[in-house]
Amino acid sequence: MKPHKFDYVRPETVAEALDLLAQYGGDARVMAGGQSLMAMLNLRLVQPRVIVDISRIAELSDISDKGSMIEVGATVTQARVENWDRLNETLPFIARAIPFVGHFQTRNRGTVCGSIAHADPSSELPLSLALLQGEVVLRSKKGERVLPAREFQLGLLTTARRDDELVTAVRFPKSIGVNGAAFREVARRHGDFAIVSLGAVRLNGETVRMAVGGMADAPRTIELPANLSDKDLSERIDAFAWDLGGLEDIHATARYRRDLLRRMPLPIYREVAPCAA
Repeated sequence: MKPHKFDYVRPETVAEALDLLAQYGGDARVMAGGQSLMAMLNLRLVQPRVIVDISRIAELSDISDKGSMIEVGATVTQARVENWDRLNETLPFIARAIPFVGHFQTRNRGTVCGSIAHADPSSELPLSLALLQGEVVLRSKKGERVLPAREFQLGLLTTARRDDELVTAVRFPKSIGVNGAAFREVARRHGDFAIVSLGAVRLNGETVRMAVGGMADAPRTIELPANLSDKDLSERIDAFAWDLGGLEDIHATARYRRDLLRRMPLPIYREVAPCAA
């Protein structure tokens, strides 16, 4: 299919983009890399009056160290983050997860903020934001607000972004996972959206946080002691799987997803908590 007719505008500054969003509201769609939006346009799942292309806005193109946080601007591509020379040092979990985001060709165009704003529950970057308890920066002509991950992604392809707001950046805490981080996913092929994905970070010597994608309408997290036996871990994850229920679609049944979730945690839990009993 071809997209419905729309107007295309490419602002040069954030102020210009915010003016457009204030003018068009819900009739506008923001495009940074276009890797998710173009497919939705072609299938006519969205039919905006205007596309606001922010890809040339220079003030949104930085990766910045904000002390306790790394801030990634809205036009920073996934490939640029993947190849950033401080990634392993500051965001080791992102370093492990981002190679699973699509393919290197799509990562050259797709943006980190765009993936998070799209809010697919099987996508690796929304899971990363939830696991690291990062935050999203939103701006409108009325001002700026910063939302934690749990308040931003509300459900399947649904976020708390208002129609007149622009996601200008996402922020990831630097310290989380430095002492232990792991990521695994099951997909039909490398680069596909995950059937089930699972990430883990060690928060300190006593706690491991895990996040699962593909099971519910948004990534879900659980915190566990770092010294669980295999039996105790299995019981905790089994209860977690039943609580999540599992999505059911053409790729997998809910039962299959629950089965995957029960089998995946042990090796990555041991990877981030090697001294567990």
